[in-house]
Amino acid sequence: MVVRPGRESRCRRRTQRARLALACGAAIAAGIAPSHAQMLSDLLSPNPGQFAQMPDGSPRKTNRTEPTRAFGVTTQDRDTKASSRIGQIPTYGIPAASGASDDGFDSLNRKRKTAKAPPGAPKLKGAVAPDPYASMKPLPRISSPPSQNANKTPLAPAMVGAVVGQPYRKRLKPDDDPFGAVGDYVGSFLVKGAVEIGGGYDSNPGRFNDKERGSAFYRIAPELLIATDWERHSIVADLRGSFTGYDKTFPSTPGVASSVPTVLDRPDFTGTVKGRFDVNRDTAILSELRLRVGTDNPGSPNIQAGLSKYPIFTTTGGSLGIEQNFNRLQITASATADHTAYQDSKLTDGTTFSNDDRNFNTFGGVARASYEVMPGLKPFGEVQGDTRVHEVKVDRNGYQRDSNGGYVKAGTTFEFTRLLTGEVSIGYAMRSYQDPRLTQLTGLLTSGSLVWSASPLTTVKFIANTSVDETTVPGVAGVLTRTYTAEVDHDFRRWLTGIGKFTYGTLDYQNGNRLDTIYSVSGDLVYKLNRNLWVKGTLRRDWLESSVAGMSSASTVMMLGVRVQN
Repeated sequence: MVVRPGRESRCRRRTQRARLALACGAAIAAGIAPSHAQMLSDLLSPNPGQFAQMPDGSPRKTNRTEPTRAFGVTTQDRDTKASSRIGQIPTYGIPAASGASDDGFDSLNRKRKTAKAPPGAPKLKGAVAPDPYASMKPLPRISSPPSQNANKTPLAPAMVGAVVGQPYRKRLKPDDDPFGAVGDYVGSFLVKGAVEIGGGYDSNPGRFNDKERGSAFYRIAPELLIATDWERHSIVADLRGSFTGYDKTFPSTPGVASSVPTVLDRPDFTGTVKGRFDVNRDTAILSELRLRVGTDNPGSPNIQAGLSKYPIFTTTGGSLGIEQNFNRLQITASATADHTAYQDSKLTDGTTFSNDDRNFNTFGGVARASYEVMPGLKPFGEVQGDTRVHEVKVDRNGYQRDSNGGYVKAGTTFEFTRLLTGEVSIGYAMRSYQDPRLTQLTGLLTSGSLVWSASPLTTVKFIANTSVDETTVPGVAGVLTRTYTAEVDHDFRRWLTGIGKFTYGTLDYQNGNRLDTIYSVSGDLVYKLNRNLWVKGTLRRDWLESSVAGMSSASTVMMLGVRVQN
């Protein structure tokens, strides 16, 4: 075949182009310059007119010992047998931003679209607006460690306030005492009631000074506590009483008036109702109603000789005041009024004797200023004054016992930690009498109340009190009474509690040359069957030592009873 010259040149050029294309393809397939090829492909941007930045800067050399990669296939992959694709759904391409972390890096270098704010949202000035829906995303639920909920009894629906069929109520605080009274709610009032019924033996209930004469006795002691559960204002009523009856009587010797009544039964009751009206955040109106019913203590020189039973006295009164806070400064002022009245005495011969000379009214006021130096420390100063007016100007012994008096004291309330709380004060008391034969009564005034939680099982209490009391002893202006009590409570078990108590007191009969000292040691053991039923045992020893010959006495009391509470 004859080939023309022009045609021969064209065939040669085609042959050279084919050889050149085969050489380039072989070079690329052999991996001569894979890094350069990859760099050039990454420099292309999917958006016209823009360039992608190199992630690492300049190109890097590859290690010849490592497997090379070309078109997504390594040299090692060529030698291995491919896995079967039977039954698998093929996927094509690489998903967008595949392998990117949560820092927002996009491997395809696409433009990030700014989230649009919802209609009505304020416009933010800045480079990038935050996601307006970020706060609406649900937060992951973090469960409490098992140690916080392990071995704990679940709360009852009534405690949580989620009883089925009843409206939702504020959740009650769990009671730390598993055997303490819970109470019942009547509307917004919390009501707690209890009654103690017991009996025992008293070796000397009449406090005879010559020899002890014992008798069995019974005792009934009801209690009632009512408190409001309001956010503002409050009312608290605390009513406690008892009645002690003896199975024996102690008749006097004919013709001799005994200092011990024939019947020793006696009641005792103490009740207070306190109210607080919150005018505003810093001002409150305080009020109190009180009632006291009782008799003279056995062995007291105020007991009239030849009685058939103890005369009962009743003290009723109230107070009204205001409390004002000036930041850390608190000022409280109140006016008080009380009335004390005695029943007529019934004598063993069947006659009665009037006790109107012992009836009196008390009118006075008290002011107190305190300043909170720091949380838990609040010093205060208190001043009190009153006047006592008797219904009968002259008593049975011819003395005028109307008087004026008061006290001044300073102290502090503290709560350094939950382990030690209380109040202590010291002051000076004074009382002047209308009768010039009755000298002025003065004395040091001490009071305090301390509670020390020595351990989770042991609590120590200390109480001190000083008072100026009336008396019927001829020539004696009054009685300066001081009492100090120390008490230790220990839980042997959560259901078994032991209580030890020691009391020391002095009764100073001013200008009467008589000083009585009292001692009392007692031990109680309380067995708590449940929240509603307790069993209590008591053993107590009392002493009365008098500076007057023949007036000292002693007594031992044993009692066992039960307590029922709600």
